Amino acid sequence: MLYGSLATVAVIAVVKGEEMPPKVSDIMALMEMIAPRELAESWDNVGLAVGGVAWPVERVWVALDPSLEVVAAACAQHVDLLITHHPLILKPLSAIDDRMPIGRIAHMAIGHQLAIYCAHTNLDSVQDGLNDLLSRRIGLADLTGLLPGHGGGGPDGFDAAAAASNSATAPQGIGRVGPLPTAMTLPQLAVQVKSQLPLERLRYCGDDALVVRRVAVCTGSGGSLMDLLFASGAEAFLSGDLKYHDARDAEDMGKGLIDVGHFASEHLMAAQVATRLKALATERGLTVSVDACQIERDPFKTI
Repeated sequence: MLYGSLATVAVIAVVKGEEMPPKVSDIMALMEMIAPRELAESWDNVGLAVGGVAWPVERVWVALDPSLEVVAAACAQHVDLLITHHPLILKPLSAIDDRMPIGRIAHMAIGHQLAIYCAHTNLDSVQDGLNDLLSRRIGLADLTGLLPGHGGGGPDGFDAAAAASNSATAPQGIGRVGPLPTAMTLPQLAVQVKSQLPLERLRYCGDDALVVRRVAVCTGSGGSLMDLLFASGAEAFLSGDLKYHDARDAEDMGKGLIDVGHFASEHLMAAQVATRLKALATERGLTVSVDACQIERDPFKTI
């Protein structure tokens, strides 16, 4: 469950009749309830990336990326904690200096006492997390996992043969598969997805006469899951960052692909996490402002 059990969150201390704001560690405990770190893939880097666990928190932003633009805006708006989906640091670093974007972001955040926390593949995998959110947004129900959690390899690869053996029974994991309420052609599904997200445009490939009854979904970059798509019984696969040869393989297998883009498939997490985090904080008497970041945009432009 998204609001699963956890050790009791610290109650706000009262000093001289005034409430002390919660600490970063208090909000981290709430995030552990939303997306337990144990669900993250082995290659991932989730949790607190920048900041101190004892830093006070009065204002929280939730965003997709810890980009320079978002971090600069958070600092200017006196945000204390930035929660993102994508990690600030994913690969090992030999240095953190201001000649590189990560270094500039880290230096800026520390200088303004802005903590940065990430919930990545754990938020993708958790029940009622990001993959469930996207799947339900496009009308799917009775969802099952496409790839069980704790996959090996890296963000662009996994052991498909090992995963396929138990994906149908996994309650959590990367990706989802589910039936549409009503069968429809591939172009009809593409139009429905475009309207429900909503998007100005999307890409799709496959036979326009293909009738789609089941859809596989993976938020973010799902090209490495193509083998599981073919084994899942779904006629179509919705994801982002799909490549040319993915499209050719899908055509050859009689499947359809819908590419909504990486940003569009995951940006909806900001409002979802902000709403749930705010509810958990209120339930526990923690006085903190929680908002979805409103300035993010897809880095890709279309003409």
